[in-house]
Amino acid sequence: MAVKRQRIPRNGKTIREVAEGTGLSTATIERWTSEPRADYLARANEKRARVRELRAQGLSIRAIAEETGYSVGTVHRYVKEMNEQVDA
Repeated sequence: MAVKRQRIPRNGKTIREVAEGTGLSTATIERWTSEPRADYLARANEKRARVRELRAQGLSIRAIAEETGYSVGTVHRYVKEMNEQVDA
């Protein structure tokens, strides 16, 4: 059974800076500080669902970006992905 580990913050430092400061490898620091993949994917899917919901309400890409705080590029990518799924 996988153990749920908690992410350790880097406090604005790069992985390399933390590794050099602690004497650990960059791979170890990355493993300790990165968000678990399942959590990242769940959060990303929530963002996509929110964009889908707002787009269904007729909001423009810029309006969705403003409403959600996501970048226009991110919203555009999510809308493009949605359109590609519909066309497939």
